[in-house]
Amino acid sequence: MGVDASSEACAGVGIESEGTDLGAVFRAEYQGVARAIFRIILDPARAEELAVEVFIRWSQTRPAQNQNSEGWLYRTAVRIALDELRFRARRRRYESLSRLVLPSPTPEQIQVAAEDRHAVREVLGSMGRRDAELLLLRNQGFSYEEIASALHLNPASVGTLLSRAQMAFRKEYVKRYGEK
Repeated sequence: MGVDASSEACAGVGIESEGTDLGAVFRAEYQGVARAIFRIILDPARAEELAVEVFIRWSQTRPAQNQNSEGWLYRTAVRIALDELRFRARRRRYESLSRLVLPSPTPEQIQVAAEDRHAVREVLGSMGRRDAELLLLRNQGFSYEEIASALHLNPASVGTLLSRAQMAFRKEYVKRYGEK
């Protein structure tokens, strides 16, 4: 089934010196426990690692050694395998979310953004009041009707006035700071 249960794979575990029961149970049940985990997680190397973890837990749990050892081992193997699947799903979810998070800006990017904001404020300050108000309200997401109501304008003329304000802004910005 893709699980290496040879004596070489089991030799490095160090169970032989633990006691007579543990070594005998390990030799008798390791292959089955590893296969049970493999059937759930479909990763032979990880299944072997988790099978060793099952036996380590068994060796540290005295009540488990006094009961039905085989049942305890397989039940623990299934639980550990399911925990591994949950861990993988959680990891995939967090990794996919981390791709959505934008990287932190560098100090240079922060400085450029601050300079851009300052330039826009300077240009807006030099424009006529109505043009600046039109641009700011539209930038805030106001509809043409809301802008017309807020500035006491004819709703039919808001589009034309916005277009003129945008051209005036662009002309003044290019005059002061050049093309960007």
